[in-house]
Amino acid sequence: MTELVLGPMLRYVGDESATFWVETSAPCEVEILGHSDRTFTVEGHHYALLLVDDLVPATVTPYDVRLDGAAVWPPDDGRPTSVVRTRANQRQSRLVFGSCRIGTPEPAELGAQWPDEVRKLGIDTLWTYAKQLQRGESEWPDAVLLLGDQVYADEVSPATLDFIRSRRDIDQPPGEQIADFEEYTHLYAESWSDPDIRWLFSTVPTAMIFDDHDVHDDWNISWRWVQEMRERPWWEARITGAFMSYWIYQHIGNLSPPELAEEEMLELVKGDEYAGPRLRRAAHMWDRESAASRWAYYRDFGDTRLIVLDSRAARVLADRKREMVDEEEWDWIVDHSVGAFDHVIIASTLPVFMPRGIHHLQAWNEALCEGRWGQKLAALSERLRRVVDLEHWSAFNQSFERLCDWLRRIAAGAENAPAPASILVLGGDIHCTYVSEVDLRTRERACRVVQIVCSPFRNPLTPKERRVVRATGSRASEVVFRALARLAGVAPPSARWRRLHAERFDNSIGELVLDERSAIVTILRSAQEGEDTERLVALHTTELTNDPRSATS
Repeated sequence: MTELVLGPMLRYVGDESATFWVETSAPCEVEILGHSDRTFTVEGHHYALLLVDDLVPATVTPYDVRLDGAAVWPPDDGRPTSVVRTRANQRQSRLVFGSCRIGTPEPAELGAQWPDEVRKLGIDTLWTYAKQLQRGESEWPDAVLLLGDQVYADEVSPATLDFIRSRRDIDQPPGEQIADFEEYTHLYAESWSDPDIRWLFSTVPTAMIFDDHDVHDDWNISWRWVQEMRERPWWEARITGAFMSYWIYQHIGNLSPPELAEEEMLELVKGDEYAGPRLRRAAHMWDRESAASRWAYYRDFGDTRLIVLDSRAARVLADRKREMVDEEEWDWIVDHSVGAFDHVIIASTLPVFMPRGIHHLQAWNEALCEGRWGQKLAALSERLRRVVDLEHWSAFNQSFERLCDWLRRIAAGAENAPAPASILVLGGDIHCTYVSEVDLRTRERACRVVQIVCSPFRNPLTPKERRVVRATGSRASEVVFRALARLAGVAPPSARWRRLHAERFDNSIGELVLDERSAIVTILRSAQEGEDTERLVALHTTELTNDPRSATS
């Protein structure tokens, strides 16, 4: 009998449509809510992305999954039934977000004192959120947004390491890291198989985007890094496996039905009995040419537009022409930000507005890497760039300023569209949480611009790493690195920003509530030792617009 290996994952939900993603143990016919489709096969693994397009708006519909007619979901495990909650163009929505998650092992029956491994990693906030949702202690969200590092290809669990050892010699590169597509499939299954996480993903839509650890630490940090990695004999299998698995496990489910209809590769793969070579050739091209793919996408929640940026694979890294996003993709992003929206949410795995000391450090480093102070310092600066991960928007200073100009255009009401009540910039990656108000230094201030950084779900910094973050983000560091950046000829940033809340280093999750022209965000952390592991603790709540219905605490 064919089994359900992974999923079902409810990826997209609109007023009348929903998409469901599954992985199965063998080729089969997948049926959900009266709709069916045949699985497609990639190198011995079997998948389906099923579109259901005849749902009733504003309804809650339970569903099951059948493979070749046999019911395989939901399991009889006491958890609530999986449902689809359709919208009806409401101007209210609730989005949950975060990044950087080591998912296994999840805690079980912890006593007053935690084991060392649990104490090191803490409690997974996404797992805790699922527990609260099952008990009805959290309001139902419209989507969960996963802002990168869904899997860690360069930092595997003991169970994954055992799997790697069973198929190759770890004394040969890439050693204890993921080597190819087959190992990626194991990594995703491990990350998404916990029963509570699996239930959450079966009943709440998910949107996601990759970051560096989905592939490799420092992925695409510079052109020199890319050249060095391509010289390593194991890299081709790693990078093609990363793109192949990303396309299957993350990308195709991100697409709304109209975008899905334009995804030519999906139709080609479905029609190819041996789709692995086809997808592998495409993955090679996706790595070599940023313009060969577009991983950015958008979703609408009533009158709120969410635009998810690709700040990794879309990079232009040629010397003296460093851009975070290539020209073609940038034009697409700008075009899809124009409209009569209550709110525009811009999700980037990498924070745009870093602590100001770190911003100036990264801009200074970029100038030195380009040879501003000579080639010897350029080589040293390249080493520094990799050691301390100087790869955010401020390390692509031209792109940073381009993005600020784009925000000004949205805030002013581009192409005669009314200005939104807020522009909300979401970020992850840096394993700390903070909220910043952004001043674009324009005359019009009706549209509020706020950045919310929320990371990690579960992968906290060590005490030493926290001290380094605090030191480089301090006022003294800001003064020093701003002076160095100016000496290197870097212009001051055209925007200003200030923290509304100091950074926190807890395992955290964000909850964004949008109600017509008002918006509020609450940051919550998971339990600490001695607290209830199945309950989140609110750190702070912040109003994000000038609407009087909002409140701050």
